[in-house]
Amino acid sequence: MPLDTRAIARTLAQTPGASADGLETAHTLLCRREAGAFQRAAKATGPGQALLVACTQESRLFLDLNAETAGAPGLDERPIHFVNLRETGGWSRDAKAATPKLAALIAAAQLPDVQPVTTVPYHSAGRCLVIGPADVAQQAAAMLRDRLDVMLLVDEPTGTGGSLAQRHDLPVFAGRVTRLRGWLGAFEVQWTSANPIDLDLCTRCNACLDACPEGAIDFRYQIDLDRCKDHRDCVQVCDAAGAIDFDRAPLVTDERFDLVLDLREMPAFSQHQPPQGYFHAPQGAGAPERLFDAVLQLRELVGTFDKPKFFQYQHRLCAHSRNEQIGCTACIDVCSTRAISSDASRKGKAKTAQAGGIVVEPHLCVGCGACTTVCPSGALSFAYPGPVDQGRRLHRLVSTYARAGGKDAALLLHSEQAGARLIDDLGRAARVDRATHGVPARVLPVAVWHTASVGIDLWLSAIAQGASQVFVLLTAEEAPEYRAALAEQMAVAQALLTGLGYAGEHFKLIEARDARDLAALDTALRAAPAQCVAQPTPIVAQADKRATLDLVIDHLSAHAPVRADVVVLPKAGAPFGAVLVDTAACTLCLSCVGACPENALADNPERPQLKFTEKNCVQCGLCETTCPEGAITLVPRLLLADEGRARRQPRVLHEVEPFRCIRCSKPFGTLKVIENMVAKLSAHPAFQGAAADRLKMCGDCRVIDLHRNASEVRITDVPRGTPRY
Repeated sequence: MPLDTRAIARTLAQTPGASADGLETAHTLLCRREAGAFQRAAKATGPGQALLVACTQESRLFLDLNAETAGAPGLDERPIHFVNLRETGGWSRDAKAATPKLAALIAAAQLPDVQPVTTVPYHSAGRCLVIGPADVAQQAAAMLRDRLDVMLLVDEPTGTGGSLAQRHDLPVFAGRVTRLRGWLGAFEVQWTSANPIDLDLCTRCNACLDACPEGAIDFRYQIDLDRCKDHRDCVQVCDAAGAIDFDRAPLVTDERFDLVLDLREMPAFSQHQPPQGYFHAPQGAGAPERLFDAVLQLRELVGTFDKPKFFQYQHRLCAHSRNEQIGCTACIDVCSTRAISSDASRKGKAKTAQAGGIVVEPHLCVGCGACTTVCPSGALSFAYPGPVDQGRRLHRLVSTYARAGGKDAALLLHSEQAGARLIDDLGRAARVDRATHGVPARVLPVAVWHTASVGIDLWLSAIAQGASQVFVLLTAEEAPEYRAALAEQMAVAQALLTGLGYAGEHFKLIEARDARDLAALDTALRAAPAQCVAQPTPIVAQADKRATLDLVIDHLSAHAPVRADVVVLPKAGAPFGAVLVDTAACTLCLSCVGACPENALADNPERPQLKFTEKNCVQCGLCETTCPEGAITLVPRLLLADEGRARRQPRVLHEVEPFRCIRCSKPFGTLKVIENMVAKLSAHPAFQGAAADRLKMCGDCRVIDLHRNASEVRITDVPRGTPRY
């Protein structure tokens, strides 16, 4: 592969925080005859520094070499990082033009490690439940029992064949699973046993099989009740063990397990990503391979395990619910593990600021980050890494690429597993197949934990920093919910740029499930570049999602090819917009103000007014669902009038004259509220005559009028002894 180390070194020397040290010599066989050069570098790079190797293929070899090199610091003192230059840039038809990209990849790889995040612990003692047909369940148990504490639950229709071993060396139960929930180390399983034979009491003497005249009992030691004719000969021969009882009520059993192996046809969990510790290996095509893979993984799940807590949640920003009314449900709808649930009800809870909102179960979360991508308010943010670290990485890539003379950079976000394998496969194909182009010189691959974890704030940040496009590579790893969510967010981002006059397609989802889709991937990556911003911004992403969006939108608008006062956005997934109020229906009850979680709606203490600050609106819909008159409609858009100042300034949506007390003229309420109240209570017997006028009085005058009405009977005027009801 061509490698212009001098040009790369010049670029790195000009990049703040990067280093060109070590680029004096380009190695061609560092993992073999030039291994001594690596060992010398390993010893020369002291604690607190980092050693970067531009090879991922032989990473294991270099780690072993470091451990065997006398005087070289250990990995806990000095980390070793690896970056792939060969498949991502060197093996391509335009590899000679890839020097800016290689410089950018090296510069990004030199960024310091991100700060560690809180971990989520799992504790597994190896107690494993195997559910399924008798034959295959016993086969799986035989492969697990030397490592795990196994229990069998035979869950299959009677009369379907199969048999239990004569030897009773494992706990065996029969029944139907009625509930299965939890995660690794904390599964709760409930099943119901309705068969007359109790497998725990059964000694497997087989006398019942011999005595049954209908052959309704087989070697699973369960009675086929459709064939049984009530002879009860089996009960008599089992008198000593007492394992058969036709009068026994169905037995409900609740147990806890650390692991679950489910061999039934239908899984217990229907979501795309089941809980960790649960494995589904149904019978049918490919069954032996699935079972073997599940067994290998189960055998290793004994002990204490930690995983990152992938998210951060700020309840005060959450727009899911207020006063038991539901607004935004984007995170709940997109979660493929069902780790997020609504906590909208205040019933049984202290009335604090924490009541309501959502609940995220960290043990179920696998870190897809889609919830943070669709969250319009930034209440949920991805933490592994956080937006600041990820934004710094993208900025380093784009800015270094431009500094080295690169044009029209396109970021290719891909997963660290399946996505990285496809990139490697594409590079290898380009190395041997002249018809395959390989990763273009302008496309900068970016490996992320999950492709759904990077959203509109970071995409638009990259565009504002000078990138031409952002591609997201989707493989078989991504759930259908993520595809739909990413498509919606990209439609919003593209509508914003198109409305500002930036030409071309800036955002694209690329589908490539496996190596068979390499040709399509190769073609998609050669898409024509889109229009870049005239002046890139040095601003990097902030911790607050809305703050980042405000900064990059201001920059993109300031340098936009077209001046636009309003950009219309798609309704699905829009994080910006206005609130339209039907003034004929609105009574200014201000319930919408109390429901708004972002302070976009506000009242005026001095006058009956409803004010709105468009910058704060996240289009959650809580005002719309709360309004008793149905007077509110959401309008997805981006307001850019007056150079963006219009969306930051509060404006009056509705204003009416206050209603004045008919007795003292003090203003209270609004005319429409009082008129509606009088109309609704006009037929009520308690509000007739003078009492009806009190509805038009302020609170003080209403009390005074009650005590001055001589025609009304007072409690003090009632004679003693008068019955009271």
